Amino acid sequence: MELNIFSEQLKNKANQINIKLEDEQIKQFYKYMNLLLEWNEKVNLTAIVDPEEVILKHFIDSITIKKQINEKEKVIDVGTGAGFPGIPLSIIDDNINITLLDSLNKRVIFLEEAIKELELKNIKAIHGRVEEFAKNKNEREIYDIATSRAVAPLNILLEYLLPLVKIGGKCICMKGSNIEEIKDAKNALDILGGKIESIEEIILPGSDIKRNIIIVKKVKQTPLKYPRKAGTPSKEPL
Repeated sequence: MELNIFSEQLKNKANQINIKLEDEQIKQFYKYMNLLLEWNEKVNLTAIVDPEEVILKHFIDSITIKKQINEKEKVIDVGTGAGFPGIPLSIIDDNINITLLDSLNKRVIFLEEAIKELELKNIKAIHGRVEEFAKNKNEREIYDIATSRAVAPLNILLEYLLPLVKIGGKCICMKGSNIEEIKDAKNALDILGGKIESIEEIILPGSDIKRNIIIVKKVKQTPLKYPRKAGTPSKEPL
């Protein structure tokens, strides 16, 4: 896709969610897309390879949560994969302090390359499993926001995210159209110290694709035994 067509599509869709993009940011997104598609031929980063779908389902989808994040907040993106939503958020606001966490080293190498090529500030990529990372006292309960996109059902996801968030902070859980899983998350919320603050349903611009953004506020400290060791949260959900 040529830059002028890409620019028009991305700018138009961003405007529809009330985000104004500068020309320099559009060039960064364009470079990011091309890097993603080039690396995807050798490392499995995304099943979405059509440029129009990359714009909508990766870039626009990622920045729908921007209004939930304040300047200079400390954000961790858990299971970031190819950098979503963390890198798009960094492109549109480099005052947010972002940590990208992923368990696959090949993806982390890609993320480091993308950060360097796009000349992004206040963002870093870390290779690690969240079950171990969240046990580190230097990382535990220090983030204003933990976010994740399509990683696990809510009751499992909260065991990954809430231990990282400080009291008063929040988890931004990016979900698809079906959020039946909320009723299964009551026990996890009680145990881990979270409370559902809001659920926002959005439709991605120019499509019929529904998304739900579930905001969970951290209201009390998470017991130190959580998260449990790798594999346990998914096998024995709270």
